[in-house]
Amino acid sequence: MTADDLRLLLETLHAGGATVDATLDAIRARSTGELPYATIDLDRAARCGFPEVVLAEGKTPEWAAGALHRLADAGQDAFATRVSPVQAEHLKRAMPAGEHDPLARTFWLPSATWTAKNLGRVVIVTAGTGDLPVAQEALVTARVMGAKVEMIVDVGVAGIHRLLAHRDRLTAADVVVAVAGMDGALPSVVGGLIDAPVIAVPTSVGYGAAFGGVAALLTMLNSCSAGVCVVNIDAGFKAGYVAARIVRRLHDARSIPAG
Repeated sequence: MTADDLRLLLETLHAGGATVDATLDAIRARSTGELPYATIDLDRAARCGFPEVVLAEGKTPEWAAGALHRLADAGQDAFATRVSPVQAEHLKRAMPAGEHDPLARTFWLPSATWTAKNLGRVVIVTAGTGDLPVAQEALVTARVMGAKVEMIVDVGVAGIHRLLAHRDRLTAADVVVAVAGMDGALPSVVGGLIDAPVIAVPTSVGYGAAFGGVAALLTMLNSCSAGVCVVNIDAGFKAGYVAARIVRRLHDARSIPAG
């Protein structure tokens, strides 16, 4: 519920056009979307700048579609992550106007008011090609949330000259998302080259002693580069979400007149 929505309800109550109980019911109805299997947070966009995102993993195709439909019915962006092929086929039939990215495993039905904002500059960099699904999840998430995003692929530290060839693009970024498995060294190197914050994303790519991404996670948590922060293993969504919020705040700050 927006501030304008709440103001209208309170003004109606104050003018005697509604009872206290009716006003409370209207506030509850606009704050949550009650489904038999989920309670959708319809206030999240007003609080956090972007609607609730549906984690499709573990849900039936019908549950995922129902949650997205409830968000869309409220006039909000309907975005789902970790969408399986079976869920994707169901969602595409149920919402043919939606956009499915099979690499990122996302499904997005934009609201009628969505426009490309291209805020700031987020650069996503991957250590290897095997990290691309997680990186793509970050890219789609940040783009849906209004950020301008570009990607640099397969520039891990085993051939560090590949990374250095893109130093100008990295230096120009407002936020860098560094996605790496194996030894997870890429974010530390990037963090030592630029003054922008680096969001490190460990992936589960790697041989046995990588322990499904734990080795990369520990490397990133122990980074010597002070500008590096870390999200969970394979958490491309979290990295893209945080990156988009950072550039949006930067955009808002730059838009405030000096003095």
